[in-house]
Amino acid sequence: MTSADQFLAAYDRQLRTDAETQGALAVERLGPLLMCTFAGGRGFVTYRNLDGAGSRAIARWVLEALAHFRRDPSVVRVEWKTRGHDHAPGLHDALLRSGFEPEEEESIMIGRAASLISAVPLPPGVTLRKVAAEADVRAMSAMQDEVFGGQVSDENAEALLRRVACGDGMELWVAEHQGLIVSAGRLEPVPGTDFAGIWGGATREEWRSQGIYRAVTAARAQSAVKLGKKFIHSDSTRYSRPILERYGFLRVSTTTPYRWRR
Repeated sequence: MTSADQFLAAYDRQLRTDAETQGALAVERLGPLLMCTFAGGRGFVTYRNLDGAGSRAIARWVLEALAHFRRDPSVVRVEWKTRGHDHAPGLHDALLRSGFEPEEEESIMIGRAASLISAVPLPPGVTLRKVAAEADVRAMSAMQDEVFGGQVSDENAEALLRRVACGDGMELWVAEHQGLIVSAGRLEPVPGTDFAGIWGGATREEWRSQGIYRAVTAARAQSAVKLGKKFIHSDSTRYSRPILERYGFLRVSTTTPYRWRR
């Protein structure tokens, strides 16, 4: 696969629906939708496509999906993940009417894992490692919360720790300087596919533009190749997209998460 169209077809075929429900506590179907409940009070809605539905059917599905999660008091937040290449008439307005709020649009980037592997020089005193100990995971999660502009959340840390405990294949990589985590990201191999995802990439502002994020990405890509994965996919912000493009990654579509909170 070398073209954006080929990558997008593989993305739709291999990385939507079943691949996104790994680790869910419960999955219910509503038409083409999969409504997933994850630990930590998180609901998630995904689908391969909307089967050519019109705006009335889509509006009904939004109402019914939200009602499904409202009935479960343990669910305190829901993400509806949209993709820019989907035919989804009226979806944006239907989500807004139901109280979902859109976040920043991100680029769906795909490329060969091997292309990201390179020897990246690090600033003096900065080292890389894979972490799994509770203290490290909590420190990594707190740094990401701060970089992404939110408050430090025990909930986010607990979700990562549960995944570490269950051994679902996720890897957590950090860059440190004198014991302080300055950059981090996850690697998520997708079972039964040619893909691994790189997620949660974050670097403290004062440590950016020094090659540190590129080094964390290269370490994750090298691990993915060792696991037999050919391709990497990522939902990239305007900061990380140029880095991936320099390594030949292609922007195949966009994604915008819409979030509802109880």
